[in-house]
Amino acid sequence: MRIVVTNCNTTQEMTEEIVRGARAAAGPGTTVTGLTPSWGPESAEGWLDSYLSAAAVLDALRTYETRYDAVVMAGFGEHGREGVRELVDVPVVDITEAAAHLACLLGRRYGVVTTLERSCGQIQDSLELAGVGRNCVGVVGTGLGVLELEDAERTEAAFLTAAERVRGAGAEVLVLGCAGMTGLQRAVGEKLGLPVVDGVGAAVRLAESLVALGLTTSRAGAYARPLPKRRAWGRPCD
Repeated sequence: MRIVVTNCNTTQEMTEEIVRGARAAAGPGTTVTGLTPSWGPESAEGWLDSYLSAAAVLDALRTYETRYDAVVMAGFGEHGREGVRELVDVPVVDITEAAAHLACLLGRRYGVVTTLERSCGQIQDSLELAGVGRNCVGVVGTGLGVLELEDAERTEAAFLTAAERVRGAGAEVLVLGCAGMTGLQRAVGEKLGLPVVDGVGAAVRLAESLVALGLTTSRAGAYARPLPKRRAWGRPCD
């Protein structure tokens, strides 16, 4: 089984970190490959970055020539998943909804801890669109930018502080709200005394299950194939 994991930004080091987490979660016989867009933002933090990254990921998959059995979209709360489901003929699993669905199996209410506060509303909208927003007690930011997550000690401390806020709001399960947080669940889960779901690992396992069951995106209705027409894919700009 071959799974391609798409980073939502152009930072290759982050792609590599995400792929390490994905491979750690994958079952025997599953090959995980990372895909970094050739254009777009270096980190996705806000609406503008999100829409740019969505187009860049679609463009990257459109021109990707290696065969694969499923796509994992590793942008938490980022746009694009609906377009990718129209574009490709294999299962597409977004880490946002994957993490939320698994969290709903572990407790009645869950909370998300993410990066900057500016991303919270976008994540809430993504959860609502995926049909899992009603179980979320809140989305809380750590105050750290995506590219600041490389500092493991600082990230853990900020995550624990934010996690206490969302647990106080009634969360029984916590979700890592950024692909760059992959692996953090092992460090903070025991300290918090709550299950902590990593979206990358959740999405990889769900993708494997869909492929093994022979299931893929329905073409009846919302995710029908794109209409045939001329489409001009713009040239990247600085």
